[in-house]
Amino acid sequence: MALIGLISDVHEAPEPLEQALSIFASRGVEHIFCAGDIAGYGEDIEKTIALLQANACHTILGNHDLLYLDHHEEDMNNSAVSYLQQLPSFIEQVIDGKRVYMVHAQPPDECHGGIKLLSKEGVVLEDRVKQWAERLRTFYCDVLVVGHTHQVFVEKIGNTLVVNPGSSVFNHCCAILKLPEMTVELIALSDRAIVKTWNWGDHVIHGG
Repeated sequence: MALIGLISDVHEAPEPLEQALSIFASRGVEHIFCAGDIAGYGEDIEKTIALLQANACHTILGNHDLLYLDHHEEDMNNSAVSYLQQLPSFIEQVIDGKRVYMVHAQPPDECHGGIKLLSKEGVVLEDRVKQWAERLRTFYCDVLVVGHTHQVFVEKIGNTLVVNPGSSVFNHCCAILKLPEMTVELIALSDRAIVKTWNWGDHVIHGG
């Protein structure tokens, strides 16, 4: 059995990230996957990155990370630039016989768009599930981990378990994936209830 910690859209907010990492350590998590958007909105990207590095997180690029690189590409002494530049756009690993694929928005390597399955009230929309079942029909993996949309869900779409742990800072959520059982536990952060959807036209966000 393997336990995989899932986080996403940490957005330069080290406090909820640190809490998630502490929970993972206390629960014996073996791998930590971060589905991108380390940058954006917050004010402490250096501490955020230091936490990810200290905990050996498997991390990918998000759209806000690309924006950060665009705005700081000439700052050769910026350690955040050096870190973000070496991140991949997706990660694929086989863990306990299950193929796990992580991308920020949608496969194979998109940082924009994203899998939105929920209504504003956090209810799964069956027509969206059907649409994505068709779009993912030829994309094979056992578990697909995504972020970007600031929606929290665990849904079987076709033969794939699709998991969005939400934003650690905006959705107040992280998750633990258990393999090979392919079960997911959602965990609330910051002494707040999990917000299933954040950024449904109620907040001004450029790019999600």
